[in-house]
Amino acid sequence: MSYLDTTYDVYKTAAMTPDVGLCCTTTPIWQLPGLKIPVIMQQMNYGCGSTVNPRDLGNNPVILYVGVGGGMELLQFSYFNRRKGGVIGVDIVDEMLEASAKNFVIAENENDWFVSDFVELRKGSALDLPIEENTIDVAAQNCLFNIFKMDDLKLALSEMYRVLKPGGRLVLSDPTCETKMSDTLINDERLRALCLSGALPLADYLKTITETGFGTVEVRAKRPYRILDTKHYDTDQLIYIESVEVCAIKDPMPADGPCIFTGKTAIYYGDDAFFDDNKGHTLMQNQPLSVCDKTAGALKKLGRDDIFISESTFFYDGGGCC
Repeated sequence: MSYLDTTYDVYKTAAMTPDVGLCCTTTPIWQLPGLKIPVIMQQMNYGCGSTVNPRDLGNNPVILYVGVGGGMELLQFSYFNRRKGGVIGVDIVDEMLEASAKNFVIAENENDWFVSDFVELRKGSALDLPIEENTIDVAAQNCLFNIFKMDDLKLALSEMYRVLKPGGRLVLSDPTCETKMSDTLINDERLRALCLSGALPLADYLKTITETGFGTVEVRAKRPYRILDTKHYDTDQLIYIESVEVCAIKDPMPADGPCIFTGKTAIYYGDDAFFDDNKGHTLMQNQPLSVCDKTAGALKKLGRDDIFISESTFFYDGGGCC
């Protein structure tokens, strides 16, 4: 029995008997006019953060969500794409697909704008998506990829990359952890299935994404997630786990490496009206500009005493320059 079999069993049980405490409660429910989330969907909200932002959903994109849970996020996405098959949900667990389909019937009764046909449910694995290449505008997963061991994680990311259109967005939410875990924790199949022991350090997580080929990566948020303590887990130190929300864009890879935005800002405060580094970055006097980590490093190397570079806030909301 592999760790993926254990994961299957955990979520099969969660589909048949909703487990409110299985993951966490940090995923916000969208408060939008006319959108009502059935209680059963909220109870089956097995995520660790937010994935797609409404700003990702303009112009009726084709949306893929892997790991459907109770269908809550699929319903939210449908709010912005009210057409048949505009949202595709993929899951390997039959019981989860069946539960979501039933939940959509409830959602139809509570939302006069929603039709179940807006969502197409497909059985399939994140490691072998039943989706044609270059057909998806926005893909997302919430607290799933951290379950995978490294070889499978790379495969899952490459599958997402394959199905996205050029310029498409992959939005992810996963736990990360900077404290080294014991081998016992890492190899505990149930803890991995529960989104606890598979958490990578953030730098390793981002590196794995960019090595897949994504040319631009945005770290949109980072927040507290869980604690593994010495009394309840096999660890001799307190382990603090955070959840991170990331958007990876299928942009061409720049010759000098990926652009990763972690919330750094550059501010020019010299005597001139602006500073131009002749590499595509113009800093207006005392006007903060979000910059990727690569650009922040290059500006620092200039050694100027009139440019301030902030530390990473791990919150990037667009509008930057790279």
